[in-house]
Amino acid sequence: MAKKNKKNKNIKVIPLGGVGEIGKNMFALQYGKECIIMDAGLKFPDEAMLGVDIVIPDTSYLLEQDLNILGVILTHGHEDHIGAIPYIIEELNAPIYGTRLTLGLLEAKFMENPVNNIDMREINPDQNLSLSDNFQLEFFRTNHSIPDCVGVAVVTPAGTVVYTSDFKFDQTPVDGKITEYYKLAELGRRGVVAAMIDSTNADRPGYTLSEKEVGENINEIFRLSQSRIILATFASNIHRIQQVIDAAERYDRKVCVVGRSIVNSVDISTELGYLKIPKGMLIDTDKVRDFPAERVALITTGSQGEPMSALTRISQSEHRQVHIQPGDTVIIAANPIPGNEKLVARTVNNLFQLKADVIYKPISGVHVSGHASEEEIKLMLNLLRPNYVIPVHGEYRQQAKCSKTASKLGIPEENVFLAKPGHVMEFSDGWGRMAGSVSAGRVLVDGFGVGDVGEVVIRDRQMLSEDGIVIIILAMDPDQNKILAGPEIITRGFVYVREAEDMIEGAKRELGKTIDRIGRQKIQEWSKIKSRIRDSANNYFYNHTGRKPMIMPIIIDISEDVKEK
Repeated sequence: MAKKNKKNKNIKVIPLGGVGEIGKNMFALQYGKECIIMDAGLKFPDEAMLGVDIVIPDTSYLLEQDLNILGVILTHGHEDHIGAIPYIIEELNAPIYGTRLTLGLLEAKFMENPVNNIDMREINPDQNLSLSDNFQLEFFRTNHSIPDCVGVAVVTPAGTVVYTSDFKFDQTPVDGKITEYYKLAELGRRGVVAAMIDSTNADRPGYTLSEKEVGENINEIFRLSQSRIILATFASNIHRIQQVIDAAERYDRKVCVVGRSIVNSVDISTELGYLKIPKGMLIDTDKVRDFPAERVALITTGSQGEPMSALTRISQSEHRQVHIQPGDTVIIAANPIPGNEKLVARTVNNLFQLKADVIYKPISGVHVSGHASEEEIKLMLNLLRPNYVIPVHGEYRQQAKCSKTASKLGIPEENVFLAKPGHVMEFSDGWGRMAGSVSAGRVLVDGFGVGDVGEVVIRDRQMLSEDGIVIIILAMDPDQNKILAGPEIITRGFVYVREAEDMIEGAKRELGKTIDRIGRQKIQEWSKIKSRIRDSANNYFYNHTGRKPMIMPIIIDISEDVKEK
């Protein structure tokens, strides 16, 4: 590693998300007091985040440092790359750059979450963008599972950093727009100090199949099927939706789109020209019954078993307009995201119980990934020839596999940085180093609240979900430390009171003894009284049930002056 050149400033790469986990991709590139943001996505909560709607990156570092944020650069329109924008853009106070479809999808999000003074600026892969003397951006087209994707080369006085974002090398893309290999090779010829490489599929050998492979299999299903077809896919997978439309046209079927997110996606993509739908092909949900089963295909949300999605409600016979008919062909054209396997399995089981024919296994050929496998990562690295590699996206195990792939190409192990959110990586004149860390993490969004639900609240929710709550109410005269009424015990989610009356009465007697001791000790501080009551109840209930419910003492102050009134 070369020594630091003190005459030059360094380009800092700071992941605020997007490393070691799935989702909430966000990266800050800082040079001096200037900064740009690459993507700003969300992730959906795991099972432990009870009640939480979404999770977004923590931007406190950007605000605390009073940086001049030149822009937010969006590489494509997936939720894990644009979903956090409505929640953070007012504080960042920066223009948003993105391709036409990306900005169209983002604009729809702003309609649901209104934000003031939004400055959105369209870019395309054929242009360069100068944000300042220190930040010159060059774009290159990439292939993914949504149209209008770009990678970004950030040219600074300290060197060029390339961010591939999500990519794969598809030789036969549905829209005919292949990755711009020549731009990648030219960047490699000029010199790349660091490359941020999509590692989502780094642990998969070989190459990722073309999206057209899916189209051929969908076409075969349409050719052979004599029943109604229901296909669930990601709302943003415009190429797959287009191939379903093409198959429906070829075999004379009407198409109904079911699910709010996918309806929005189809409307936006059609309006912007990314989706071609023959006139008269689309029908409303309430018209589906007017056509024979073999003349209808439905495209719906719910490929991940989301509880409120259209396919999930259909599988539970809870959808108002669409009901499974025996013999329906249901295609789940997606692989479960880690953590969603049980939800998908439940949906599949429900569909089979309703006598549907379900095509859902990966080997069925109705889904391919939008991310590069091992051999494609090798090709990207060989084209760029970076001095340093930063595996991004995916989980830590996939970042580690990307590191091993880089080593096979002769990149020293010490030149691959396996970063976590908040890690700072500095680069200049061909050298690089890990340079400490800054505050970063997750911000939980619950309803209208952004960041007001923290770890303490989540822990309380977990306790309530596991062992319930016990509320202890009593009235006391604080002057004489006497109980004037109670204790009354109310439980929720702990025991069925009618079958536990003896235990509840025993708890009241035990609490009475505790309060007598408090009186004899002349303890008058409310916090100490509540603590003693809580400890006594905890011990009693644990000894009798082996459970630890949340204990909430409520003491009503009835002093002499209150009684006189």
